[in-house]
Amino acid sequence: MRIRTVMWQVLGVLMLLARLADAEEASRRLLYVAEPGIRNYLEYGGHGVLVFDIDQGHKFLRRIPSGGLNEKGVPDNVKGICASAQTDRLFVSTIRTLQSIDLKTDKVLWERAYPGGCDRMAISPDGQVIYLPSLEKEHWHVVNAASGEVIARIAPDSKSHNTVFGPNGKVCYLAGLGSPFLSVADARSHTIARQIGPFSAEIRPFTVNGSQTLCFVNVNKLLGFEVGDLVTGKMLHRVEVTGFTQGPIKRHGCPSHGIGMTPDEKEIWVCDAANQRMHLFDATQMPPKQVASIQLRDEPGWITFSIDGTLAWPSTGEVIDVKTRKIIATLTDEEGRAVQSEKLLELDFRGSDAIAAGCQFGVGAVGVGSRE
Repeated sequence: MRIRTVMWQVLGVLMLLARLADAEEASRRLLYVAEPGIRNYLEYGGHGVLVFDIDQGHKFLRRIPSGGLNEKGVPDNVKGICASAQTDRLFVSTIRTLQSIDLKTDKVLWERAYPGGCDRMAISPDGQVIYLPSLEKEHWHVVNAASGEVIARIAPDSKSHNTVFGPNGKVCYLAGLGSPFLSVADARSHTIARQIGPFSAEIRPFTVNGSQTLCFVNVNKLLGFEVGDLVTGKMLHRVEVTGFTQGPIKRHGCPSHGIGMTPDEKEIWVCDAANQRMHLFDATQMPPKQVASIQLRDEPGWITFSIDGTLAWPSTGEVIDVKTRKIIATLTDEEGRAVQSEKLLELDFRGSDAIAAGCQFGVGAVGVGSRE
């Protein structure tokens, strides 16, 4: 009887350990950061995709060797990053090529160069199609995400630059450096369906809410952002940062290059390069109202959030607790060097299988799929 009791106790302990192991495996959250980022390769020396353990204080785990080398063997600047949990693929673009990386093996599956170069792309929610802008030229390539083959070409002639796929996958939003209009592409026919705007100047980074009724755009010469109606196509509001002045900046040529919406859509975070700050706006009211500012260690040029909305990652390498607005960690690589990059996103895993992929664009998550 005593032996049987002990056996049942041992079995109970083993079952508990198995459940704990499964729970730990299911909650594995990793941050993928592509380099070279906002710094020149010769200045910093970073190359590849860095992986950090979010739940272990953003501990550096490994560096994934990637492609993107030019004819001299020097890495090209990275322009974009996206991923699909459905297909276990990570994609990184440089000024010349797009690379597909297997999330299970960390191996580069393919790398292709495209006419006109590459910029900041976006992947469809089902992981099948990538809208890949050329490098500030007239067109976007529509790419088969499995093979890298071009299946269509869209040419709004706007100096193509930034791309956001609508959360429901039916439309893709295209912004160019040479146009005050945001183009909306039909993701079934791969044609321009309509335009939003005009805004007051050329569009820089932008994001949309989950129901795809509103867009929030940075524009040239504005410390702040503008709001557009994705249903009527009209610009609604111009929102300027108060209490800070525009000043000289080192990168991107505009005061605010980087904007994101928290997944719960309660706040808009916008970059301020001249003052090295992130400004926070209450998005529960229109126009959004400025409520806080966070000092950063360098000029921010991008902002994105964790899937659950608890963490914010500016391009300057800090990790910010969204609720307290405090910096809780900074990213460093295997040699202890500060990591800065505008190309980063979260991937969640169960074992070796990706179960969720974040987005580099800070898109809202409320009412996903309710429109378009």
